[in-house]
This record gives sequence, structure tokens and C-alpha cells, in this order.
Amino acid sequence: MTRPVPHKTIVLTGASDGIGAAAARQLRSSSSSDRMILVGRSVEKTRAVAEETGAAWFTADFTRLDDVRTLAEQIVDVVGDGGIDVLANNAGGIFGDQTPTVDGFEKTMQVNHLAPFLLTNLLLPHLLKVEGAVINTSSIAHRLFGHLNVNDLDNRRRFSPNKAYGDAKLANVLFAKSLHTKFHADGLSAVAFHPGTVQTNFASDSSSIMRLLYRTPLKHLMLIGADKGGETLRWFIEGTPDETWFSGAYYDERRLTTKVNPQANDADLAEALWQRSAELVGIPAP
Repeated sequence: MTRPVPHKTIVLTGASDGIGAAAARQLRSSSSSDRMILVGRSVEKTRAVAEETGAAWFTADFTRLDDVRTLAEQIVDVVGDGGIDVLANNAGGIFGDQTPTVDGFEKTMQVNHLAPFLLTNLLLPHLLKVEGAVINTSSIAHRLFGHLNVNDLDNRRRFSPNKAYGDAKLANVLFAKSLHTKFHADGLSAVAFHPGTVQTNFASDSSSIMRLLYRTPLKHLMLIGADKGGETLRWFIEGTPDETWFSGAYYDERRLTTKVNPQANDADLAEALWQRSAELVGIPAP
């Protein structure tokens, strides 16, 4: 029997668990001819989801930017001369103290923003080739806790796990807006969204008070299941930009909302963040 020709190539990070794994399973059920490339940190978990969904898969530790560079090379090898229709930057988490990564950056900012920023830029030619889309999993934490200072992305002056996470999720929103500003005329679309407060282990390594919610029976009353969060992520991945969702926007689950951090609408800050991020990860800024 001849297998159907893939009509989309989807790269999904954070796919070993939580909403990423749920979205991967749902995507396979709803669109079996798409080619999925899954990325996770755990070899065992990522392999299991990939085998279940028939996807290609790679592992990368986003606390190591060299892992991200290698990952980009591996994805390009799979894609070849083709394009990437969707890059879903879904990996992330909230962590504890200010112990720096091997690259010298605060872990929360690196895992949630700098690593996806680097990966996106390294894959950008393949996204532009097919007028692809970049989908950033953000959080309402960007509005509740975020206040970015591009000269202190590591929060050396005033650190807390919540602020570090809020800043990183605000960076996700600003990054989506910058991608739209810089490349939408060339066919690229970008969006950021809050998937809902999901029952996952994403705060398990954190010293944030948020971890207490995730470890008590209250989570069953206040949090949504990973499958529901995965459905929201799948909605963006399968959607048509500027029809299903609008490029350059921020969504609260599937709802376009104006309830954002005021800094999210600061075009100068978005550009400054891009320039600073490019400097930190060692790529030229357009």
C-alpha cells in the first residue's frame, strides 16, 4: 500500500510529555499524512511518543545551546531541500534558583526563550521557503509576573522564579510579534498563546509557590488536562494563519485578547529584545 505524501512538515518541541505529547497524538489521528518531527529532552519519553505516532524524533537539552545547534542540523538533514510548514516552540518550564546554564545564562530565560529563538532563526530559511508558521507556547504569566529589562534578562538584580518565568513568557510574545514585523511580508506567520493552566509536571523542578498547586489535589479543580491543552496547541498548528488565527497576535487559549502585559505592545522593546537575544546566542541580527 502506498503511503500518502506528507502535505505538511511540523516540528514540535516539548513533545515528550504534557500538551506537546497530547498534541502529537491528536495530530496523528486527525492528519495522518503530515510529517512530524518531535523534539524532547527525555530519550525514553520522546521515543515512546514518536513510536506511537510514527514521527521522526530527536532529543535536545535546551540548557545547552550547542544541543540546539545540533538539533537544527538534524532537522535540516531530515527536511533536505523542503520546507517547514509549522515550528511549534512548545518546550519550556519554570525552575528554581539562579544557577546558570553551561552557556552562562539564567535557566528559565534560556530554556523558554533563548533556545527557541536560536532554533527558529536556524530553521528560518526552511520556514520562509513554504511561508510557514511559528507558534510560541506562552502563558498568562507574561501578564501577571513579567517586566523585561533587556540589559538584565537573567534578573540578576531582582530574581524570583515567578518573575523569571513571566519575563520568559513575555519574551515569547515579543518574539512572535517581531517575527511578524520582520517576515510577514515574506509569507511567514507567527503567534503566541496561553494554552490554559495544564495538569503537567512542568513546575516540578521549581522553587516557585506554583509548584504547590501542581502537587496537591487542588490541581484537579483548578487545572485542565494535558489533552485539552494539546487540543489548543493542535488548533494553532492545523489552523490557517490570518484565517483561523491572526499573525502577530496573542491568544488566551483560542481567544484573541487585549489583556496583555503593556510591554507586549512596545515595538521598541521587541526590537531591542531581538537584538540582545541575537547577540547572546551568537547569530547575526537582520
